[in-house]
Amino acid sequence: MEKKEKTTIILFSGDLDKAMAAFIIANGAAAYDHDVTIFFTFWGLNTLRKEESVSVKKGWLEKMFGWMMPKGANRLGLSKMNMSGLGPKMIKHVMKKHNAMTLPQLIEMAQEQGVKLVACTMTMDLLGIKKEELIDGVELGGVAAYLGDATEGKVNLFI
Repeated sequence: MEKKEKTTIILFSGDLDKAMAAFIIANGAAAYDHDVTIFFTFWGLNTLRKEESVSVKKGWLEKMFGWMMPKGANRLGLSKMNMSGLGPKMIKHVMKKHNAMTLPQLIEMAQEQGVKLVACTMTMDLLGIKKEELIDGVELGGVAAYLGDATEGKVNLFI
């Protein structure tokens, strides 16, 4: 049996357009039968947050981070032309008009294709994000887990 190619992506950004790019690439690589891992760290973790509030015990600083950061893929801003939230509304309108998949749909497709979604445990600790606040199907791991996948990767991206 031939060994599959590996693709790894670090999603550091919490911007809608960059998260979409990461998932479009991940889904494309998975369609080409690559083993794909996306490692979510710092602001990229917001992509994996559930939209609804989850009751978890946190300190006041962790609560502040949770309050200030966007909850989930539907609430991310754009990297350019965010315009106080008007930019994401405009791009979502254009995407709908052209029948393009939304970020939540791209995430769902990635999970269906077996893309491994890994949340950085160190960043979760720093920002006070608990596993219960993340969407289902997310694995937890540290830098060593990412490096284990990346060292065998033919394609390694930082977004």
